[in-house]
Order: sequence, then structure tokens, then C-alpha cells
Amino acid sequence: MKKIMKILIVEDEVKVASFLKKGLTEQNYAVEIALDGEEGLLLAQSGNYDLLIVDWMVPKLSGLELCQKLRETNFEKPILMLTAKDRTEDKIKGLDAGADDYLTKPFSFEELLARTRALIRRGKTVTNFTLECKDLKMDLMTHKVTKAGKQIPFSGREFALFEYFLRNQDKILTRKMIAENVWELNFDTGTNTIDVYISYLRSKIQNKDEEDFIKTIRGVGYIFSSKG
Repeated sequence: MKKIMKILIVEDEVKVASFLKKGLTEQNYAVEIALDGEEGLLLAQSGNYDLLIVDWMVPKLSGLELCQKLRETNFEKPILMLTAKDRTEDKIKGLDAGADDYLTKPFSFEELLARTRALIRRGKTVTNFTLECKDLKMDLMTHKVTKAGKQIPFSGREFALFEYFLRNQDKILTRKMIAENVWELNFDTGTNTIDVYISYLRSKIQNKDEEDFIKTIRGVGYIFSSKG
């Protein structure tokens, strides 16, 4: 049986916090809520959480200050910062304060889920914000993917799937492994959803004259080959 992942949400807007808790609970996460930064700090230090989702503008202790204080105590769990601030310098402030990722309001719940899964997979704080393969580059800070310097538009799910492939280059990934790491735990591997998204990725990351980056292993799954 898989461990149930624990998430702490630090958010003073009750409706937003309740919405996030409901959605994450439905995805089999155990969720607790703190309505201000001081309560969030106490809970984070005393609870064994796998991820913190922290709003920048919470009262008593801002999300920025909360991140700083936690990192000063060698708190190593990943932190996702939520904020309406979308300037690059604000993102840098958040990341420098100790956040591992940054999500600008308003956001889709699907994207929050994708980033939640990615951060929990990484576990400890992230020091390398770029994943690469040949002329493909993924920026984990800005959530942008480029090929030969040209940006490729990605949905939240496509980004999560491509990140999983980039982190597991030249490894055979079964449909079950992909489903559990990119989709929810109760995802029906009998559907063709994974195949559809693989097709989306192929059309976006490679030119017509290139050999497939993503190769199908019939009856098993897929392999993302960095060798071409």
C-alpha cells in the first residue's frame, strides 16, 4: 500500500483553502490548513508534511517570511508558493526565500495538481531548475519548454508528463508507472489517455525528419531515448 502524502496549506482565504483541501483530498492526499503564517510555521515544524502550499500574502507572518524561517531551521520539504505577484523579480524573491516552485493566481487546479506531484516526487528542495535533452530544455522555475531556443506551448499535464520522461531518460516506463506519477492513483490504465498525451508530446518536441524521442515498447510502455 502506498504512503498517503501529507500536505499543509497556508492560506487565509477560507474559500480558497477549502477548495484546495477538497480537491487534494479527492486525489488521496491528507490535507491540513493553517489560516496565517504563524500557525503555518508551528504546524510545519511539528508535522511530518510531504509538501507545503503557501500563499505569499497571509497575515501575521507572510509566506515569504515563513519560507525564510523554515529554511533557516534546515526544513527540507518542498514548498509551493501561491501569489498574485507575477513579475520576474517577485518570483526570484520567492525562490530565494526558499520556495521550490511558484504558481501565479489565478491558476487551474489541474496545474496545481501537476506541480504538487512533481514537487513530492523530487522530495527535498530543488537546486537545479533546468532539465535538458539535446536541443530540448525545460525550465522548472518558469515552467517553459524550448526546442532550439523556441518556446513550445505546454498544458499542465503535458508539462508533468514531459518532466517525468526527462527525469527518467533511457529507462523503460510502464503505463502503470506513468499513470501513478503523472495522473492520480486511481487512473484507469485501460483508457487511451496516456497514448493521446504521448502523441501530443511527440508532435510538439520533434521535427518530422527526427527519430522519435519517445519510443513505444509494445506490451510494456515507453522509453524516452536521449540517443535518438
